[in-house]
Amino acid sequence: MVRKNRKTHALWALPLLAPGFVMAGEVTLTGEGSVRYEPDSARLTFTASAEHELPQRATEQVASTMAQWREGISEYRSRLQEYADASVNLYERTLPMDTREEEPEKRAIASQTVSFTITDLALLNPILQQAQALGLNYNLGPHQFFHSQEVRMEREALALALADAKSRCEFVAQQINQSCGDVVTLNINGSHRPMPMMMSAEARGADTISSVGERETSASVNATFELD
Repeated sequence: MVRKNRKTHALWALPLLAPGFVMAGEVTLTGEGSVRYEPDSARLTFTASAEHELPQRATEQVASTMAQWREGISEYRSRLQEYADASVNLYERTLPMDTREEEPEKRAIASQTVSFTITDLALLNPILQQAQALGLNYNLGPHQFFHSQEVRMEREALALALADAKSRCEFVAQQINQSCGDVVTLNINGSHRPMPMMMSAEARGADTISSVGERETSASVNATFELD
């Protein structure tokens, strides 16, 4: 779902009253445009971890969890893009001691990370349920969701901003019995993409996610037009 907005303001009238802002035969003004949409893709990362006195046992436990994970997602595996799960880490930590006289006790911690991209959010809940069943660690936040056509939407927002600037110029020119002519200068400001406006679940342990919310991309331009 994509909704396009052309933002209009009453600011176009202010330059007519500001000394030096409107030069003879020219008018400088702004144009703004925005496009709202719902993300259709996500980048996901899950981590399996285990702790044991013996490094080998910790590694074996992680390997067992990963084997169950691969079996559990086999139905969706061909639809997961940029899939990687070969990263295995093994390190040691020392447990806190109650007294200085105690002998330091150490634990081996093994972990393995899975990362991939989905371009069909219908896969999101089944994958999350599999991760939760196996106790995998993950964080699910707005920054992980995106739209596969974001570049096109940014350009659409820019096109709306340019059209908005042109429309304002034509209105101003009409008020003083002139016409809007060629562009003298044009400055394009960077697009802005806020986080989704709502999200039904963002953290590990949520059963399902019903909506990832809307996102907006916007653009603005500063343009100077000749007045004929």
